[in-house]
Amino acid sequence: MGMSTIVLPPDYEPSPKDEFMNPTMLAYFRQRLLDWRDEILKENGQTLEHLQEESLQEPDVADRASLETDRALELRTRDRERKLLSKIGDAMERIEDNSFGYCEDTGEPISLKRLVARPIATLSLEAQERHERAEKTHRDD
Repeated sequence: MGMSTIVLPPDYEPSPKDEFMNPTMLAYFRQRLLDWRDEILKENGQTLEHLQEESLQEPDVADRASLETDRALELRTRDRERKLLSKIGDAMERIEDNSFGYCEDTGEPISLKRLVARPIATLSLEAQERHERAEKTHRDD
């Protein structure tokens, strides 16, 4: 892996002045994605422990109902986390093959502000809005 040779300065912030997706910027986003993934996995582990602890106790009926609701919510959350993890994985692959930060639709650079806020973005804001508008018109048919 060529990436590991880049040392990321601790106070580095990507700037529009920098060459877009230069090695340091890529290293920055890679680190952001890794941290995000670790965070999700850590929360995921806590969710599992929580579920196991609760299933050990025999709750009364009212508790059991609220437990079911909690469980449904946790499973939904986990499903969302799974999807997020797979998107983070995709983003890391794009970093490796140097397509990270470019819009899948137009090939144009995605704005840094958007990428910093959402490192898994695959579309520029304009392309994203086009997609959402297209989806809306399909839904309304």
